Amino acid sequence: MKNEKLTTAIGKEGLGEQSWWVEQWMQLINTYRFKKRLERAWIYAREGNVSSIRFEGRRVHARVQGTEKDPYKVKLWLDILDDEDWAYVIEALAKKAKWSALLLAGTMPKDIEKAFATTGKRLFPFNLQEVKSECSCPDKANPCKHISAIYYLMGDQFKEDPFILFQLRGRDKNTLLSNLIKKRSLLNQTELQNNYIRNNKKTSDSKSLKRDPELWWSYQETLDDDLVVITPLTEETLETFTTEEFPLAQNPKFPNSHNTFIKNLISHGQTKAQQAMIKAMSIQN
Repeated sequence: MKNEKLTTAIGKEGLGEQSWWVEQWMQLINTYRFKKRLERAWIYAREGNVSSIRFEGRRVHARVQGTEKDPYKVKLWLDILDDEDWAYVIEALAKKAKWSALLLAGTMPKDIEKAFATTGKRLFPFNLQEVKSECSCPDKANPCKHISAIYYLMGDQFKEDPFILFQLRGRDKNTLLSNLIKKRSLLNQTELQNNYIRNNKKTSDSKSLKRDPELWWSYQETLDDDLVVITPLTEETLETFTTEEFPLAQNPKFPNSHNTFIKNLISHGQTKAQQAMIKAMSIQN
């Protein structure tokens, strides 16, 4: 990662208004009792002494320019969860639709630690002692100001990509989301089968599902309000009617029949959309 990006993203006043997971990371840093060292580290981070940060697996590799000619090499890492622990975490995440939806949208659920609690582990470090680090500088203190500068810039990296935390715990973004989607799919299939059995106690023959079309369009569970969003018909949706060609028969006596049809179709769609919106809002309220 280039030096220019590292210096412009952090700013002189700090990281500014942040997502909760960035704020939690910054609060973790501020528990460090050697405040003078943190002040020097903040200057290093703000003024561009950190020349690069890259992520390789569960480790963070960085270079920080100190008093010597060559920059110091810094490494950070967390303890990872094993495959068994991650299996429990993925199952817990998949069982809660809201968690899955937020993660797939690139947002960290505020109560995500509940999913990790099933393993007795955590996603966020409990304290700075859980963050393992090394620096090639001669300072024997750990964290030194070079490591601490990386702590600060890690908050900026979390702002861009909250999945870095998962990667540091042993699961990169693509693997995590792929596992989550597969587990959600399996759980949904199981739920559909259970619903079908409950709604059709007289027979367990799966072929009857194909014979009864009504069962394909029934849903007996209560929807999570946070996952249901009601929106009006947009202009973009209406524009598709005017841009797409309809295979309508042409009548020389009515050269404008196509435009008239499209106009009436849009008017009808707007009316029905308004009626649907009113009905949906009345049901929600």
